[in-house]
Amino acid sequence: MNNTKTLLVIALVWPEPDSTAAGIRMLQLLEVFKKQGYAITVASAASKSDYSADMEALGYHTADIKMNDSSFDIFIKELNPYVVLFDRFLTEEQFGWRVAENCPHALRILDTEDLHSLRHVREQCFKKDVPFITDAWLADDKTKREIASIYRCDLSLIISSYEMKLLTEVITIDKSLLLLLPFMVNEITSETNWKTFEERKDFVFIGGGKHTPNIDAIKCLKTTIWPLINRKLPEAKLHIYGAYLPQQIVEMNNPATGFLVHGRAENVHDVMQAAKVCLAPLRFGAGIKGKLLSAMENGTPSVTTTIGAEGMYGILDWNGYIENDHTAFVEAAVRLYTKKLTWQNSQNQGRTLINTLYVKTSLENILLEKVEQLQNKLSTHRTQNFTGALLHHQTMTASRFMSKWIEVKNRG
Repeated sequence: MNNTKTLLVIALVWPEPDSTAAGIRMLQLLEVFKKQGYAITVASAASKSDYSADMEALGYHTADIKMNDSSFDIFIKELNPYVVLFDRFLTEEQFGWRVAENCPHALRILDTEDLHSLRHVREQCFKKDVPFITDAWLADDKTKREIASIYRCDLSLIISSYEMKLLTEVITIDKSLLLLLPFMVNEITSETNWKTFEERKDFVFIGGGKHTPNIDAIKCLKTTIWPLINRKLPEAKLHIYGAYLPQQIVEMNNPATGFLVHGRAENVHDVMQAAKVCLAPLRFGAGIKGKLLSAMENGTPSVTTTIGAEGMYGILDWNGYIENDHTAFVEAAVRLYTKKLTWQNSQNQGRTLINTLYVKTSLENILLEKVEQLQNKLSTHRTQNFTGALLHHQTMTASRFMSKWIEVKNRG
């Protein structure tokens, strides 16, 4: 019998909330279970970096685990978790069969973060200069792997309404296996003190350097968008922030044109609140964008693309402008920067978006209710998910033999 109130998180990398939106997302999820009294262990086969969150200081146990090693079997049997959360489909591929074999009663949850296969195929289409179509996504091997992982889990957390629609309408995955759960933030109340139009200046872009859509967006800003804005607003500056920015981006720093590359932001909220407008000309990617949600949280209107805003605003208006054409993008940015009433209306729309779609308390309840519902009828839920059972049977057989072969090879 499983120990109640025990959560094991298997992470591909140790969370870095100051570097990535994925790190912020993980800490949000951990906080939900922590408030419910779960004893939480975060495990990873990766090495910690200087920017990894101090999980012990946050009240979580940690464990170093190995891939393709039966020591994990001993570890998870002793821990005997009630819930296991995989932070990407890659960790489910590696450890999911071991969890199922050694702790069959544990509820298995996959946090997709975003559909990695969707991001991958869109990038390939962008590089080939061909339009993205769902058929290309369906044909890709990474898509098949990611969808198989979703089926093998009892529940998958989907961050974007667009991705939810893809999974339920294109692939027709049963909705009982999915839960739409975007980023969870505090409600914006009347007491929230945002800086005013007059107190702000300049433009900002924030995005980690390990994420290729961000690198492409910075290049687009440097070569196309910023020169046009700089011509219209010569006193304004564009501040580029991001962890792990590659040397080619660092070398773009040019004070003479107001294009300033700073690197890692010490405090994202301070940086975002100081700026008047957030620019995010994202041309491929997936999920919902932490930088744009952060802009809403801090009262900063934004200009982005269809890809940037995808799955983030439902039937509501955006807190700024959505433009794919570079000329229209620049005109929108200048309009927001110079027109106070337009800027204020956009800022208020960001408040509406946060309070309608992203409030932490309501989303936490939705997650916890779903977890409790599944725990109470897990056997029936799995019986009805025949595709998942079939994939588990085939994957477990293949993965078991491959993993054991690698383990013997490594020890030999």
